[in-house]
Amino acid sequence: MSVVIKNLHVMVGEKPILKGLDLTAGDGELHALMGPNGIGKSTLAAVLMNHPAFTLTAGTVDLNGQDLLELDTTGRARAGLFLAFQHPIGIPGLRVSEYLKSLYAVHKQIEISVRDFRKIVNGLLELVGLPKTVLTRDLNEGFSGGERKRLELLQLALVEPKLAILDEIDSGLDVDALECVRKVVDALKAKGTTFIVITHYRRLLETVKPDRVHLMLDGRIHQVGGMELADVIDAKGYAYFRADEVSAVQ
Repeated sequence: MSVVIKNLHVMVGEKPILKGLDLTAGDGELHALMGPNGIGKSTLAAVLMNHPAFTLTAGTVDLNGQDLLELDTTGRARAGLFLAFQHPIGIPGLRVSEYLKSLYAVHKQIEISVRDFRKIVNGLLELVGLPKTVLTRDLNEGFSGGERKRLELLQLALVEPKLAILDEIDSGLDVDALECVRKVVDALKAKGTTFIVITHYRRLLETVKPDRVHLMLDGRIHQVGGMELADVIDAKGYAYFRADEVSAVQ
């Protein structure tokens, strides 16, 4: 298995957020994570990437046989973890071309000439629908929401991670941009990348075709199913699953 998360407990200050979360995903699989706002979906992504605001009190995370929680943030990136942010930030003074080249070097642990790197990145710019002029701009400065998400997709395609977490990558994207998501996801799944995709919307899942759908409630995985689970969520909302009398969707 690519990633095995067991009994993950996480707190913010004195408040428990994750309360024994379990999730297992194999190589080349895409697992969707759905649930109400504030339930801990983005917390899971942040904890896996070693965000200092969260306190891990119990649990293990294994990525291809490696204990991810023993590594610092850079070590986790080098081990093959990638997080596409829900709200990518802008960094004045950091040119996109310089940032992407450094990102590639960290993940691949190799040095590459500017000329060879440009050959790689130019093809990816076309894949995600961004112009070459984006390379001369400061990272996400003055970018629209859609441009920021397309740049996240470019970074994803560039590093070809073992585990990619996409935190609401579909937020603010039009139909054409969703097709870019599908192309990048399909290409990386074929190379063995495992995906955890955080979303509220069935529309994205119709595009990327999840292997499993996980419903998160009260800090843990409440239910696991296929696309039919996403259909019920879309039709009836999360409150439907809070009722005691509701039986599990198989």
